Amino acid sequence: MRQTRFAIAAVTLLAFSAPASAQFLPPPAKPAAPRATAPSPRAASCHNGASFDRFLADVKQQAVAAGVSQRTIAEASPYLVYDQGIVNRDRGQRVFGQLFTEFAGRMAATYRMQNGQQHIKQYAAAFARAEKEYGVPPAVIAAFWGLESDFGANMGNLPTLKSLVSLAYDCRRSEMFVNETIAALKVIDRGDLDPDEMIGSWAGELGQTQFLPTHYVNYAVDYDGDGRRDLLHSGPDVIGSTANYIANGLKWRRGEPWLEEIKVPQNLPWEQTDLSVQQPRSKWAQLGVTYPDGRPLPNDNLAASVLLPMGRTGPAFMAYPNFAAYTEWNNSLIYSTTAGYLASRIAGAAPMRRPSAPVAQLPFSELKELQQLLVRAGFNVGKVDGVLGQQSRSAVKAMQIKYGLPADSWPTAELLARMRGGTAQAQPQATVR
Repeated sequence: MRQTRFAIAAVTLLAFSAPASAQFLPPPAKPAAPRATAPSPRAASCHNGASFDRFLADVKQQAVAAGVSQRTIAEASPYLVYDQGIVNRDRGQRVFGQLFTEFAGRMAATYRMQNGQQHIKQYAAAFARAEKEYGVPPAVIAAFWGLESDFGANMGNLPTLKSLVSLAYDCRRSEMFVNETIAALKVIDRGDLDPDEMIGSWAGELGQTQFLPTHYVNYAVDYDGDGRRDLLHSGPDVIGSTANYIANGLKWRRGEPWLEEIKVPQNLPWEQTDLSVQQPRSKWAQLGVTYPDGRPLPNDNLAASVLLPMGRTGPAFMAYPNFAAYTEWNNSLIYSTTAGYLASRIAGAAPMRRPSAPVAQLPFSELKELQQLLVRAGFNVGKVDGVLGQQSRSAVKAMQIKYGLPADSWPTAELLARMRGGTAQAQPQATVR
């Protein structure tokens, strides 16, 4: 089973900082070996009470069994220390609850589109080679590059090995991060990076497109011919490796589109507007779906879904099978839609149309209440956190169908009132333009 990326960690580096002049920065000074902090008492609960030192010794043995040399183990050991602060960040990470138009307006801003186009020109040979070898368009690679690190300007500043081994000792995702720790040691062992170069996000992702170490091992390629796969400093290596991962890890379909803005009619069967529902474009055209300027869709059999990230009154997109690569890269619907939209903008698409009227959004407290009511009705919405994830959207659609409401997966005051039993009055909704 392919390992999906984190919904949140992949965007936290840029969520609140996006310099318009972001370009490559010189590599930071190599830090001293990180200091350790004491694990919390519960950290060892899934390791039969073993101390961190005993646990680490076992991880090193597993690494050697996987082919990592004793020399690499020795070089990496000063960096394999526990940091409770990393674990605290993992357990306390917050999910972004912005509307799609807010998030995309900031993250797919004009300067980032222009920066992507400039990088495609700057590295024209590497992008052309990647498209020929892997079938991934330059705009798709550039969009992820821009979103993940602003083309190398924001890659994180924490020692990767410390982050990985701390999360491995913690019990929330121990097996996953043991594997990631061993993969990071393999990256060192084959000469791609030195232990003190491995600086990245708190979640252990590395490089200008934020690869987990397992992805680094499996998909990184040497595109500049220097004998190393360097995703921290080499633009060509970043381009080739990202294309390899998208093509072979995320199963990109050569020559096919990924996301296009559309215009939907008011009488569309809303229950069919879901990523799980694919129909030929000719069928969507028969139902009245057009391009934003009114041009008809192609009358062909290319499968597509209608995606409404903010319900039937917000932006609308035609999502093709290649859009699955975006949801695999990051399972946050807001992030994946923004990444696909930014790629389309870099490729020359017009800016998306703004909603003709404000889109009503339930306040955080009422979204959380709605999730609680959905759980009570028998739905699995994941974490009850006031954030509209895919499980919550599916449950909302099911209840909209039950109550005869437009089933566009967007929670409304009317749905909340129905689920309350129709007696309570919903509070006024916030509106966002």
